[in-house]
Amino acid sequence: MRAPAYWQRWTERFGFFPKLPAQQCLWIHAVSMGEVQAAVPLIQALQRRSSDQPILVTTMTPTGSRRVREVFGDSVWHVYLPYDLPGAVARFLAWFQPRLLIIMETELWPNLLFACQRRAIPVILANARLSAGSAAGYQRVRGLAQDMLTSMAAIAAQTEVDAARFLDLCLSSTKIHVTGSIKFDSRLPADCSEKIAPLRHQWGPNRAVWIAASTHDGEENIVLDAFSDVKQTVNELLLVLVPRHPERFNRVADLCSRRGFIVTRRSEGKVDVDTEIYLGDTMGELPLLYAACDVAFVGGSLVPIGGHNLLEPAAVGIPVIMGPHVFECAEICRQLLEAEAAQKVNNAVQLAHTVKRYLSDATHRQQTGENGRLFVQKNRGALARLLKIINEIENSVISI
Repeated sequence: MRAPAYWQRWTERFGFFPKLPAQQCLWIHAVSMGEVQAAVPLIQALQRRSSDQPILVTTMTPTGSRRVREVFGDSVWHVYLPYDLPGAVARFLAWFQPRLLIIMETELWPNLLFACQRRAIPVILANARLSAGSAAGYQRVRGLAQDMLTSMAAIAAQTEVDAARFLDLCLSSTKIHVTGSIKFDSRLPADCSEKIAPLRHQWGPNRAVWIAASTHDGEENIVLDAFSDVKQTVNELLLVLVPRHPERFNRVADLCSRRGFIVTRRSEGKVDVDTEIYLGDTMGELPLLYAACDVAFVGGSLVPIGGHNLLEPAAVGIPVIMGPHVFECAEICRQLLEAEAAQKVNNAVQLAHTVKRYLSDATHRQQTGENGRLFVQKNRGALARLLKIINEIENSVISI
């Protein structure tokens, strides 16, 4: 109700589409912004492999939809995935007649999967992850979960831990592959590097800048408490604050103003010398903002959301800070901590202390950032392994 964009194109949610169908397409489903971002290198690789193969990308959220259009324009087909109702799913499949479905991460809809199975449409679960909490939830409906997972042609799990949880549910080890996370294979946009220096100059060349990204309701107050603390020690400090959901941009801006901070929004243009908080209220620019900052806190982790993409800031060589609630990315978190590329905190006091330590010790900050960059570089290759699985399944379908 708070996001008017959900009221647009609502007929697509029920399987009615105004466009001509991209029949016999290669279909990729990425539920929201994060999954779309992870899918970008995969889609680009598939486009390079076969320029005349129509690609359909579905999302569930308007932010995901917007990101598809920003990155790919008209080079891919895009609609919303219909609700998981038998009639809506049947209309969708009859309209597009996809020859292969690739689902990003773990977005399982029973009617959709069973309809694909009946129509002999292979389904690959790519970049798949399964947290302990989600695995426990699926165990409560084990029969349904097992039917869904065993109907798939392949499951490309991010880690051995994820693979073991899928194996416990679907009992089909031949379909489960450990490929790693294709988020390791994401690259900065081609024009990103040339934008970093002008952005830092705009912020103030001598300012220390830390970013709190993908924050949720209840998290911004903790971040602002920490920011007030750090400001007492670090001169000319700027906080880049990027809420996770666009419908919260105005509310977070109001919160910052009510707490007495001078706020400038990214959409407004240049930063005044008195600006204390730079609100990232645009979409698709998080990689650029990370690359232009000195230290990153990744949100969804000081409140029980489960954490968001920790690899984006690590990839650009800046220290990563997260809260205790990282159950959606527990293995990546563990590996980053082991690589001495990240720090976990529990509250505003610890967050402030960690930010101050990184900003006051350039050697420690640079070494931690370099540890993260090398960790990401070392773990690349998941995309190539996933493409090999896709090719094998496509070839097996053709041979049949």
